[in-house]
Amino acid sequence: MQMAGIILKQTITMGLYMLMGFTLYRTGKLTKEGSRCIATMLLWLVLPVVIIRSFLKPFSMDNLSALGFSFLLGGVAHAVAMLLGWLFYRRDPLDCFSSAFSNVGFMGIPLVTAIFGPESPLYLCGLVVFVNFFQWTWGASLLRKEKKPFVLKDVLLNPMLLAPMIGFAIFITGLGSHLPSVVTGALDGVAALNGPLAMIVLGVYLAQTEFKTLVTTRKLYLVSAVRLLIIPLATLLVLALVPVSRDIRLIVLLGAAAPVGSNVAVYAQLYNSDYPYACQTVALSTIFSILSLPLIMQLANMIL
Repeated sequence: MQMAGIILKQTITMGLYMLMGFTLYRTGKLTKEGSRCIATMLLWLVLPVVIIRSFLKPFSMDNLSALGFSFLLGGVAHAVAMLLGWLFYRRDPLDCFSSAFSNVGFMGIPLVTAIFGPESPLYLCGLVVFVNFFQWTWGASLLRKEKKPFVLKDVLLNPMLLAPMIGFAIFITGLGSHLPSVVTGALDGVAALNGPLAMIVLGVYLAQTEFKTLVTTRKLYLVSAVRLLIIPLATLLVLALVPVSRDIRLIVLLGAAAPVGSNVAVYAQLYNSDYPYACQTVALSTIFSILSLPLIMQLANMIL
């Protein structure tokens, strides 16, 4: 029960951060544009720093092997999510996107850091890379009304893909364990912003939704069930068959079990899809994840 208790405590803390964002938006102290600026800072600075910070460890073949296995498991976990999302919602692009992509960056990384320590996001890098790559390619193609050419440069310049490459270069050269304390201190300070700022932005998403619609739309409950229960349980069954470090499997599972990724709202707005509904999938699944994440991880703790 210890892990479930830690996760429950952490998700409640994140819920309080969301409440702060909700209150700031509803009282007019934080605007939609302001929250977009915070989200931009998270995407281009805070999350990349969190990922790079996790690579600041001495190079060894054991660490390299563990990193390789984490990329493999991240790919497997995301393949399970995409397959089940497509099977359930192949005729509904927005719900397919919502169920296939977890909020591994904004919610998975803060949770993993709180439970497994500051170096643990290293083992989420594979899942982060796959989620972001397929959001920019397959996910975007689901929501676009017209076909557009695939631009490799745009994908490669995604900060969530660049950060693991920079971090890996630091790790492989051994530079990470020799950085001055003033540099690592600055990185630690920026990384600490991730959890609070990410949840404040999600609170703004929640504040933009109509409560009555949020609790009475049956589709939202079904999408939340697929994202929070069916996909994590299927992922757990697959990970149980893989003879890899237990902690790495738990870290990957926690990222894969996170609620609907907040980027669904960004992409819905970008491609003129149903933006309010996209915000609702993020909001409701995030609320339910306060209960689902401890249950999934407690089950995983027993099985793995």
